[in-house]
Amino acid sequence: MKQRLRSLYQLSRRPRSIRIANQDGKMQAEGYGNWHSYLRDPYHLMLVIPWSGFILVVGIVYVFINIIFALMYLAGGDCLQGGRVGSFEDAFFFSVHTFASIGYGVIAPKTTYANFIVLLEAISSLLSIAVVTGLSFARFSKPHARVTFSQYAVITSHHGIPTLMFRAANQRRNLILEAQLRVYLLQDEITPEGEYYYRIYDLQLQRSRSPSFALTWTAMHPITEESPLYAATPESLSKKHAQIIISLTGTDETVAYTINLRHVYSANEVLFNHRLMDIIYKSPNGDRYFEYTNFHKVIPIHQEATGESDRNLGVS
Repeated sequence: MKQRLRSLYQLSRRPRSIRIANQDGKMQAEGYGNWHSYLRDPYHLMLVIPWSGFILVVGIVYVFINIIFALMYLAGGDCLQGGRVGSFEDAFFFSVHTFASIGYGVIAPKTTYANFIVLLEAISSLLSIAVVTGLSFARFSKPHARVTFSQYAVITSHHGIPTLMFRAANQRRNLILEAQLRVYLLQDEITPEGEYYYRIYDLQLQRSRSPSFALTWTAMHPITEESPLYAATPESLSKKHAQIIISLTGTDETVAYTINLRHVYSANEVLFNHRLMDIIYKSPNGDRYFEYTNFHKVIPIHQEATGESDRNLGVS
């Protein structure tokens, strides 16, 4: 009997199936990463829930606790000096004053029972304030990187070699020290034995580290015969539900926190025979400028051949 109960318990503890959906060419685990997916983990939920939801939850819990203590005071009968007997309003607001350590002195406990409830409420108040303060600090102290990636990644010729290229920009204009980019190719594959796999390949960059990432960074992956993207076409990438996963890590110089950022390019966001529009140009007096209005723009290679590209911009 015990073995059967243990088996039923383990069965109930098994994780439910997670549906993988394809949204705009990107694999998405339904519910994964959304704040409501952490309902079984209250601590994590209070860290990822939006600030409006955090304040709402704290307010609801605060009112609920004071209602409970107000009912406990009412259960003691005439136990509050200066309060009306049987008045929920007086008991509730006395609880609020006690919980927040306000102590107006208009209403006070006058029996041992009431003083005992005040003791319990004072302990609850200390613990609650400590928890909410800790959660608020944890939310404020979380590092948030403000790095944007180009809307498209392109595959174009660079020094005669087909090259996957995309770029990133640091929107805060501070330094991200020892920044490191890692790029991965994810795609569906079927083995000769007929087994389905979601394979992950490393894409090696010409330069994967930067001592200080301040403005922009153009990442390049040469597509040689050793590259997983060798001989790839838009059709093959789309058929395999391919994705380019970007992982950026570094240390924010301002707050000395490690930041982690992820970006995904779906197959339809990888453009063949395009190049990124240049964003650096030089003025007649020799000064260089970044033209961020062109950050997300790309140019078809055939357009360049007709001489229609804007050649007054320098190399990015």
